[in-house]
Amino acid sequence: MKPSLLITGGTGSFGSRFVRYCLCSDKYSKIVVFSRDELKQSELRQSLGEDERLRWFIGDIREENRLRRAFQGIDLVVHAAALKQVDTAEYNPFEFVKTNVFGSQNVIDAAIDARVSKVIALSTDKASSPINLYGATKLTADKLFISGNHYGRPQGTTFSVVRYGNVVNSRGSVVPLLQSQRAQGKPFTITDDRMTRFWLSLDFAVEFVEQSLERMIGGELFVPKIPSMKIVDLIASIDPQWPVETIGIRPGEKLHEEMISLDESRRAFEFKNYFVVIPSTYEGSGEYAGGKIVPDGFRYSSDNNSEWLTSEKIKQLIGQNQLL
Repeated sequence: MKPSLLITGGTGSFGSRFVRYCLCSDKYSKIVVFSRDELKQSELRQSLGEDERLRWFIGDIREENRLRRAFQGIDLVVHAAALKQVDTAEYNPFEFVKTNVFGSQNVIDAAIDARVSKVIALSTDKASSPINLYGATKLTADKLFISGNHYGRPQGTTFSVVRYGNVVNSRGSVVPLLQSQRAQGKPFTITDDRMTRFWLSLDFAVEFVEQSLERMIGGELFVPKIPSMKIVDLIASIDPQWPVETIGIRPGEKLHEEMISLDESRRAFEFKNYFVVIPSTYEGSGEYAGGKIVPDGFRYSSDNNSEWLTSEKIKQLIGQNQLL
């Protein structure tokens, strides 16, 4: 029997692409879009057309009762709903706590009570050694989901997390901002020319999340191997002749992002295309599901990556992944 699937934040950049991806397969009996934005739901519904597998729920993850209703009869949940703007979080901290922390706890509780089989949450590189409020709320959510297995397993519900970096051309990301500045005749603004970031396409993120959902046994933090890019190379890929203004690092911003910290690496296993960080409560030994423990002192950050994007490759990626 085919499983049913629900996506929180189902009308966001990731959520809407994930819905389209799932509709192209024949894996799911029902696909539920859960989001709080009525207009985005209407627009997505019109663009997708009528499909008997689709269901639509207006709701906010802050409201546990609404989640309980939506999760009835659901087998799999992908939790993508979150507040995400780093600088906005610094000035509106409790709003981020209410959505990213309390909302995530609501997802966990509702999933357990509805006996959902698997729940996988989307995290961010900013959750590793966080220095900003957004990253701190996502790290807390990660911990909640991993620990949720203690309560969920007896009911048949398991939880895991996927952590990845910046998505090319997603809403609110740097590429649309730079393109808008150029269109308005303004100089490109960058915070620091030494800055590096992990970068991946949205299609890659969607595929990796579904693969992780299939392979998870509960408690894992999945981290894909993805390339890094330098902010100066990003500028060059858009227009190397355009004037650039350096404005200084914003509140809560890092020079380099990190996906596996030095401390986390002691519980990290490497596979061909990804890493798995196992929970501290894991009692096994040796290799984890075919992976190799990473070397002592390992740290996976955007400045020490072994794979880098050139300006030309960045340009290609931007062209292939138009505004999402």
